[in-house]
Amino acid sequence: MTTTVSREPRGIDGVGETALWMAAARARESRRPDRLFEDPYAERLAGPRGPDLLTYYHTSRGADDGNPYLAIRHRWFDQFLMESATPGCQVVGLGAGLDTRAYRLDWPADTVVYEVDQAAVLAYKADNLAASEESAKCERRVVPANLGDDWPAALLAAGFDPERPSVWFAEGVFFYLPEELAGQVLADVARLSAPGSRIAIDVIGTGIFRFPYMRDFLQKLADADAPWRWGTDDPASWMRERGWTADSVLEPGNRGASYGRWSEDASPPDVPNLPRIYLISARPGTD
Repeated sequence: MTTTVSREPRGIDGVGETALWMAAARARESRRPDRLFEDPYAERLAGPRGPDLLTYYHTSRGADDGNPYLAIRHRWFDQFLMESATPGCQVVGLGAGLDTRAYRLDWPADTVVYEVDQAAVLAYKADNLAASEESAKCERRVVPANLGDDWPAALLAAGFDPERPSVWFAEGVFFYLPEELAGQVLADVARLSAPGSRIAIDVIGTGIFRFPYMRDFLQKLADADAPWRWGTDDPASWMRERGWTADSVLEPGNRGASYGRWSEDASPPDVPNLPRIYLISARPGTD
């Protein structure tokens, strides 16, 4: 049975559509008795369209029970942020989308979270959280800016201080960008990061573009004007060339990136052309 999804404008499209999909994935995870995190805002943000998109993209991969990677990834980013944030820190979410960490994580005192994304995505998020009686658990500042434009200037205008250590995260962002732009964004972050700063990102391996069962999924992303554009099989070197030293490069199933949801044997390191996904934490500078 084929699931179809309406392409009529219903708020946000393209990259925004993937944000609805991710919100629906977080809502589904939050309903599990063994959930890796709880996002009480995700269902509201996913709206009526999100669950259809969740089914639409996941059945492309031959599975109807969801992608375990999405929950693992979100939990891993949560863990990174809670381990990296300190009182008075400034945290920047690049391509923040419909992320709700400013509302649901227990941030240290005086944390400021900056959310950088397209104006339409941030406006949709504001509209759908407006009725909530919950307040953010930190100071939250939105930065409407495309990563292809002068987002550093917009971030600085919002009050970001490049002389102070910062914590950055970009979950499910870099492989949607052209590789040259992704590298420039990472280099710009390095330029804005004082000593003691940290970043967490995820990237994909090139095998994803060669593995047969990924073809339909990748085509659906392209049809939604949100294609996955590039991958790397040496993420540590890719980071280093752009001003960062990787502290950790993990694949789902590795210790610290499993949470009981992914087999350690799922992606043997000596097998070429597997659809690999990397979770990377790093600090500015090269050793």
